[in-house]
Amino acid sequence: MATVHKLKLLVTSLTAGALGYVGWRALVDQDEDVTLFEASMASERIEGKKTHKQLFIPTRKEQVDALKSGEQYDILVIGGGVTGCGVALDAVTRGLNVALVERDDFSSGTSSRSTKLIHGGVRYLQKAIMGFDREQYRLVKEALHERANLLEIAPHLSHPLPIMLPVYSWWQIPYYWMGIKMYDLVAGKKLIKPSFFVSKRRALEEFPMLKANRLCGAIVYYDGQHNDARMNIAIALTAAREGARIANHVEVLSLIKEKNRVRGALVKDKLTGTEWNIYAKVVVNATGPFTDQIRHLDDPQRPKICQPSAGIHIVLPDYYSPRSMGLLDPSTSDGRVIFFLPWEGKAIAGTTDSPTEVTHLPHPTEEDIRFILQEIKDYLSPDISVRRGDVLAAWCGIRPLVIDPNKKDTQAISRNHVIDVSDSKMVTIAGGKWTTYRAMARDTVNTAVEVGGLNDPRGCQTDGFILDGGEGWQPTSFIRLVQDYGIDVEVAQHLAKTYGDKAPRVAEMAHFTGRRWPVKGRRLVQEFPYIEADVIYAIKEYACNVVDVIARRTSLAFLNSQAAEEALPIIVEIMGKELGWSKAEKKAQLDEGKSFLQTMGLKARSDVRDVEIKLSYKEAKHFTEIFKSLDTDKDGHISIYDLRKALLNMGEKLSDKELRDLIAEVDINKNATIEEEEFLQLMSALQTGEVANSRMAVIIERKQKEMDMSVRRSGGGL
Repeated sequence: MATVHKLKLLVTSLTAGALGYVGWRALVDQDEDVTLFEASMASERIEGKKTHKQLFIPTRKEQVDALKSGEQYDILVIGGGVTGCGVALDAVTRGLNVALVERDDFSSGTSSRSTKLIHGGVRYLQKAIMGFDREQYRLVKEALHERANLLEIAPHLSHPLPIMLPVYSWWQIPYYWMGIKMYDLVAGKKLIKPSFFVSKRRALEEFPMLKANRLCGAIVYYDGQHNDARMNIAIALTAAREGARIANHVEVLSLIKEKNRVRGALVKDKLTGTEWNIYAKVVVNATGPFTDQIRHLDDPQRPKICQPSAGIHIVLPDYYSPRSMGLLDPSTSDGRVIFFLPWEGKAIAGTTDSPTEVTHLPHPTEEDIRFILQEIKDYLSPDISVRRGDVLAAWCGIRPLVIDPNKKDTQAISRNHVIDVSDSKMVTIAGGKWTTYRAMARDTVNTAVEVGGLNDPRGCQTDGFILDGGEGWQPTSFIRLVQDYGIDVEVAQHLAKTYGDKAPRVAEMAHFTGRRWPVKGRRLVQEFPYIEADVIYAIKEYACNVVDVIARRTSLAFLNSQAAEEALPIIVEIMGKELGWSKAEKKAQLDEGKSFLQTMGLKARSDVRDVEIKLSYKEAKHFTEIFKSLDTDKDGHISIYDLRKALLNMGEKLSDKELRDLIAEVDINKNATIEEEEFLQLMSALQTGEVANSRMAVIIERKQKEMDMSVRRSGGGL
């Protein structure tokens, strides 16, 4: 019976594949006119790389002063995420006069909190083929074109990534193989590399952490990967070099209307408190999850169109994943898809998808973190202990799903982007996905040109337009940095892939280390390649506070929230010196940085230390003896003096700061000492995996070995 059942499943999968092919051909035939149009446009596009107008970008002060001049712009863009910056770049390269304001920082919202993939959407293609959905098909086709374009225009920030889809049932092999081959076919000439099937042995060679039990083989396909925040910054900087007036930390307070048309906005510089008007022929609302807030400034009676959804990601140590191979779980326990990918030297896993409220600083829930851990545990070898304590960082992004107000079915979520023009002629762009930002921007500017009657002789120029840093970059660019500036190889690779052909400017700013090697490049924290010069150059890229640096100009907050916290004091000192901060401002920046990191998994990471003690009587007694041996003055807690004495007896000497950091790992009630209950909680958390890689745990283990040796010596009679 089991064999018959499997044969039925195999026949079903082959039938589905055949139907899928028929559906795909039908969609292709329907869309042939679109394909021919794209081909003709590609042949007309100017070949070769573009050269940016300005060698150096204007300072933020120069940008703000220009925005205060009273000049009327063709387009004012509200929102500095990838869509807003994409609109600004598209418009300015057409020759239009463009202004852009962002309430926080460029890429501070959803645009920096993605899965870090540049992809067409395998799931959407499945729905398009099985449901004969022409709109879904076009979405995938457009996304695959934009995927190839992003890999071309920002080669320093993006790269192809093979992704493995493990198969644990023989009948699923033809089903998944057919689906992924369809994905290749739709990409056409924009295909990165062809997908392929690998045997069980080869799959385990490529992804040794994979669960081997019942594994039949795997399908490997290619998508793109990037540093989303840096990509967004690059788009903003490119727009600035082309002449767009852009300013972060400038908030829109209200809209200006003349004869019932939106003609600008009253804005406020959040750094200085200054308010002024910016006038424009057309205002574009590109604020992602905050779309409805701006729409209601125009008309409070307008129905909401944004349906916010929260997506959680977690970051794990690099040993959880190969450095150059991702993993796709196509069907989780609740029907969602989870990616498990190498990124910036760590492993990233996500995402969840659940309704949420719009907030400026969303934070991950413990429930979602544990859900992701459980899902990846099901795909990894049982030899790997998936521990809660291994989560280095976690973040929540709000995906702005939208309802298209122009369609009859006003309850259906649109998978494509939506452009809405209000009665007062404000243009709103919402929805869509990261990969298709350029197409979204193109369509938005086309609408703005029509609404405002703007002169647009050039048309869209951004297909193939090289972004800031990409023009002179080569895969070997980092070698020149090592040779010319005496910079460590890892640091040089980071500079080259972050700044592209602008990397030598950062290297010039690097401080001497005072060591034989590396000659230049003092790191902010030793385990990451970010250096002090990154902070100095970040200010030239419009970084205004410490969070702008740890979350957008570098990825430190996304990679390890504790390491980011350790780097805060030195970053504050460097920025304070460059920007002339007072002592009070430095303290405020330090507090703001710590508060932000609470939303990046630091709070959740701290909370798991305060767990219920789950130790047997024998274990509790044993660990209590270790605690008492460390409590040298017998006052009921381990102080910095107790710890120093214990370490000196072990032949180790640490500074007061290092000793305070050790105690802080365990000190839940923040009284600068370790009490017995806190000590036992740490022991319990270490045993259950709630806490991992604790420095205090290493000291306790050494003390435990010393005590064991002492017991053996006293009992041996030698």
